[in-house]
This record gives sequence, structure tokens and C-alpha cells, in this order.
Amino acid sequence: MKKKAKAIESAVHGVFLILGLITVGAVLLISIYLIISGIPAIKEIGLTHFLFGKEWAATEAEAKFGILPFILTSIYGTAGAVFIGTPIGFFTAVYLAKIAPPKLKHLVSSAVSLLAGIPSVVYGLVGMLVLVPAIRNIFHVADGASLLAAIIVLSVIVLPSIIKVSLTALEAVPKEYEEGSLALGSTSVETYFRISIPAAKNGIATAIVLGVGRAIGEAMAVIMVSGNVANMPNLFESVRFLTTAVSSEMSYVSTGSLHQQALFSIALVLFLFIMLINATLNFFLKKKKEG
Repeated sequence: MKKKAKAIESAVHGVFLILGLITVGAVLLISIYLIISGIPAIKEIGLTHFLFGKEWAATEAEAKFGILPFILTSIYGTAGAVFIGTPIGFFTAVYLAKIAPPKLKHLVSSAVSLLAGIPSVVYGLVGMLVLVPAIRNIFHVADGASLLAAIIVLSVIVLPSIIKVSLTALEAVPKEYEEGSLALGSTSVETYFRISIPAAKNGIATAIVLGVGRAIGEAMAVIMVSGNVANMPNLFESVRFLTTAVSSEMSYVSTGSLHQQALFSIALVLFLFIMLINATLNFFLKKKKEG
């Protein structure tokens, strides 16, 4: 009987190991493919001209492949979405985890799960039909499809990730921590913000990282509300993100052309950008933990 149990345990361990190796292998294959496909265009265009060029005119006779507008737009759009979405998501998670009555918590949690399950194209459609005209009428601009519209849509899209992961982290804090704080005379609010939240900071930071990743990687909703024009970022002008640059032009680009290679280079820049954000946050979290 013991031999059978050991055999089953070894088999399960083997399956988990294989699945883990498949995951790592998939990431490595994606990385290698992007590097092989993207490096030739960067070499031909020049790294400086590619990253800091302000004009993208891939279909003209004298093609220009500057992606600085895409990079800055992605940074501003993601930062704006996280700046708006993080406080809302964070305080919602604190309220649901520590204050909300059970019935209300269940209702709001269900609504958050529903938000997470809505396809991105639906967010984009609602934004295009409701938000874009509203921005045009309120701010009296020529076209409401703009960076502002993209930021608002992205801030709604990142909310479910931030709320759900933060809520899980806060609920995992041992009750003894809070009970000890209350026993020492702290109020409930002091306990939440001085005990519970610091204890759950790693999970909350993970929630923010997931929100950043979702915002950076979003394409369909953004392309419907941003105008998709390669302008330098301006709050009330049409803009193009890194993701939308790839998704909007890859369908008609000539196979093997410099244009196609440049789009792969944009995907490589996006991939490295996300990896840099994750590595930076993990570094600071590890440093704080060791300190």
C-alpha cells in the first residue's frame, strides 16, 4: 500500500514538474522568437532612430520607423489607468475584506467577477459609443477618441484584477494580528491601515503589477477609443499604443518586409518593457523583505 502511495506521489510530482517546464519553455520560445524576428529591423533602422524617432510612416516611399510616440503613449496611458484604478480598486478591496456586510460583499464580489469576465471588445464598444461622444461634448474637442478616453477605459479594465487579488491578500492576513491590535487599544481603521494592509503588501503589490500588465497588454478596447493615430501623446488627441500599432498593421503588412520586422521589434520592446516592470517591482519587494 505504501509503495502504491509513493508511486502515485512520484507520478504527481512528475506531472507538476513537466507542466512547470512547459510553462518555462513557452516563455523561452516566445522570447527567442521575438528576439530573432525583431533584432534585424532594429539593426537596419538603428536603435536610436527606432526608439527615439518621432515619426512612423511605414507605407511611404521614404519609410520612417520611429516608435517614441507609441512608447510614451503606452507609458502615459498605463500610468494614468493605474493612477485612477489603483486607489479605487485598493479601497474597494479593503472595504469588502474588512467592513462590508456579507450580503453586500457577495453582491459586489459578483459584480467584480462579472467585470473580469466581460470581453475587452465590449469595453471598447461602450467606450466608443458613450465615452468618446461625452468627451467630445464636454471638452469641445474635434474628436473624443483620445488618450483620455483610453485611460478611462483602461482604468475600468484593470479594476477587477486589482480588487480580486488585493481582496485575497487581505483575507489571508491572520485574524490574530488584528485582534492583538484591537486589544492594545487601536481603532478598527488604525488596525486596517497599520496592521492588515502592511501584512498584505506583497499581495497588493502583485495586484498592481497584474493591473499594469493588463493595461500595457490591452489592444482591442484601446484601438476603439484612442483614435489609433501615430501622434505624440496629448490628452485630447488621437494616439496609438504599442499594442495597437502591432494589431492594426500586422494584418496587411508584406511578409518578410522591413515593416513586418519593425512590428516584431515593437512587440519585443513591449515584452522587454513588461519584464522590466516585473523585475523592478520584485527587486524592491525583495529588498524591503530583507530589510
